[in-house]
Amino acid sequence: MKILIIEDEKEIAVSIKSYFKTNGINCETADTYKEAHHKISSYDYDCILLDLMLPDGDGFEILKELKNRKKTEGVIIISAKETLETRLEGFNLGADDYLTKPFHLSELLVRMQALIRRKNFKGSNNVVFNEIVIDVLSKIVSVNNVKLDFTKKEIDLLLYLIGNENQVLSKGAIAEHLSGDMADMLDNHDFIYAHIKNLKKKLHQAGSGDYIKTVYGLGYKWENE
Repeated sequence: MKILIIEDEKEIAVSIKSYFKTNGINCETADTYKEAHHKISSYDYDCILLDLMLPDGDGFEILKELKNRKKTEGVIIISAKETLETRLEGFNLGADDYLTKPFHLSELLVRMQALIRRKNFKGSNNVVFNEIVIDVLSKIVSVNNVKLDFTKKEIDLLLYLIGNENQVLSKGAIAEHLSGDMADMLDNHDFIYAHIKNLKKKLHQAGSGDYIKTVYGLGYKWENE
């Protein structure tokens, strides 16, 4: 997962990058309009975090450029501006979410993860991976057309893994996804191992492939056999 942080306040940019890095997310930064324009022109990202007030340009122009180039990155505006007109303009230009400064890093992470999940699944109500079918709205998981008894946490974890296929997800990132702000108060992430173990067991018993791989020292990833 690769994120671009367009933010001229270096302290904020460093804080976001450091926090995301501990959750297994690769971040690049740009603190000027010129640098941001170069990066979105040259590279693709999973998500862009966009400040509207840049020293040499306007964040809205970045949105226009993304739209003109038909780029598909999800965009979350992070701005001190909180007027209705500013929000509406951002959404009209293609932003997916809007978070007003100051904000909690944990909330930003959760919103970004949710946005990427929606983008990865292209808004479909059914997520299909080989023999596995997940009805996102009704929260029903089927393997080989047989419905399984999954908890909400297990379904959330399954969607998160499939939505980040072939990406290594740290235990911290998974904990944040499953627990939100509560993850900050946990002493350890042992519960992630338990969720992974239960999920693998249920899928295996239903005849599913072994898609969940342990990446020792790093976390877990979902990959096709």
